[in-house]
Amino acid sequence: MSIPPLRQRSAWKKLEDHCLHIGSRHLREIFADDPHRGERLHAEANGIYLDYSKNRVTDETLGLLLDLAEESGVAARRDQMFAGQHINVSEDRAVLHVALRMPVETQLMVDGHDVVEQVHAVIDHMTSFANQIRGGEWMGYRGKPIRNIVNVGIGGSDLGPVMAYEALRHYSKRDLRFRFVSNVDASDLTEALGDLDADETLFIISSKTFTTLETLTNAHSARAWLIEHTGSEKAIARHFVAVSTNAQAVSAFGIDTANMFGFWDWVGGRYSMDSAIGLSTMIAIGPDNFYEMLSGFHAMDEHFRTAPFARNLPVLMGMLGVWNRNFLGCPTVGVMPYEQYLKRFPAYLQQLTMESNGKHVTLDGETIDYQTGPLYWGEPGTNGQHSFYQLLHQGTTIVPVDLIGFAKSLNALGEHHDILSSNVFAQAEALAFGKTEAEVRGEGTPDDVVAHRVMEGNRPTNVLLAEVLTPRLLGSLIALYEHSVFTQGVVWGIDSFDQWGVELGKVLATKIIPELSADDEPTLTHDSSTNALIRHYRHLKRNED
Repeated sequence: MSIPPLRQRSAWKKLEDHCLHIGSRHLREIFADDPHRGERLHAEANGIYLDYSKNRVTDETLGLLLDLAEESGVAARRDQMFAGQHINVSEDRAVLHVALRMPVETQLMVDGHDVVEQVHAVIDHMTSFANQIRGGEWMGYRGKPIRNIVNVGIGGSDLGPVMAYEALRHYSKRDLRFRFVSNVDASDLTEALGDLDADETLFIISSKTFTTLETLTNAHSARAWLIEHTGSEKAIARHFVAVSTNAQAVSAFGIDTANMFGFWDWVGGRYSMDSAIGLSTMIAIGPDNFYEMLSGFHAMDEHFRTAPFARNLPVLMGMLGVWNRNFLGCPTVGVMPYEQYLKRFPAYLQQLTMESNGKHVTLDGETIDYQTGPLYWGEPGTNGQHSFYQLLHQGTTIVPVDLIGFAKSLNALGEHHDILSSNVFAQAEALAFGKTEAEVRGEGTPDDVVAHRVMEGNRPTNVLLAEVLTPRLLGSLIALYEHSVFTQGVVWGIDSFDQWGVELGKVLATKIIPELSADDEPTLTHDSSTNALIRHYRHLKRNED
């Protein structure tokens, strides 16, 4: 049975009509009509408690949203993904990041191969290597154990590892130092290496094709640095490993292919942090903690796969996102973790969400006439409260916010954690209900200041609350957002697993590079603005008068 275009689906039309009646209602009124909704509108799975009661929805809204998920084929598409069908249509690929965390006893045949067996072969390889590094058994070229690990990658090959390292730093081996280099700006690599001993440094070069321009530029400069400091190209084999599928290019670089950790074309970069791309994570926190993280991923996968939509955390979050984006017209989403270890989590979600659902055509290639992926951004609390929360409370743009909190701190210190956590609940309350003119006047505020102190409220929030940040919890939290993004992509009828928009700038940059470095004035064939910028750059580079 074919699925009608989004705007023609019955539930969508009902939601449009419903929004005319509820869209202007205030959360104060909604809570007054349903005073126990906070005790009712929540769901819980794998240690994550989701309070979604402060969204501008009623039971009718939620019912219609879940109807839309059903009518859009979310369940069928989900089952196709888990079965290894080629749901990445523009690249004709399976989408199987869920296989990266399936238990070893599982079997999943895709294109004639048991992918779970392949995954665990790589995990075993990673485990052996991580244990050698952590145990001081892996020696550098001149006989010193490794103390510094530098992960060189970009996009998902950087954002996932650096986010996971920061998130799980509490569990990391503290006599090892970790650096992450992604930007082709030389300052990134220079600063990362500035205080390191080459004899104690291992580079992990993460590039599926081993052709990514930024990563390979940094890798070759790192190679030159190592040779300069050790005096021999033979050092490469002891100080470089690769996460890649291109054995020929890895070998040509000087890396022993026995130290190449593979993955597959059914793993998208932004979904790869629990693959071999997570090698630095495993070295940092140890194999056992890495396995715990994988178990958290898998637990949320199973929840998404089996839980009824009305209690399914990814489906609920995804459909509330559709409501806020398409019916309430909210163009952005803020993610505010009240946990310093999650300081890179919003940046990680930016790629996950915007690279996945920043699409303008349907799976059939038809131009879309509705909004798709919103902008994601955020900072850890309470820092954001002293910068951009002013706009959240009194600005003219409504920004739905996910507030992530924990009942326990990994670093108990006086009253710090209760003070931190109080802000999770206070901000959700303030964003929802604001402060009325009557309340402001009741405080004795002068008439000419009253308007400045009124806060409209009616800003939707999700509050995600867990006991404590563990490797398992982190895995479940990431998988929750992965499947929420997937749910939205299915409803919008888009391919959430390609990223052709990333490629155009790369292609043009490759053309421009020789035009910037040529000795003779190049013949430029770009638009007048680009031509003028290139000429001015060359002028500044030569420092001409």
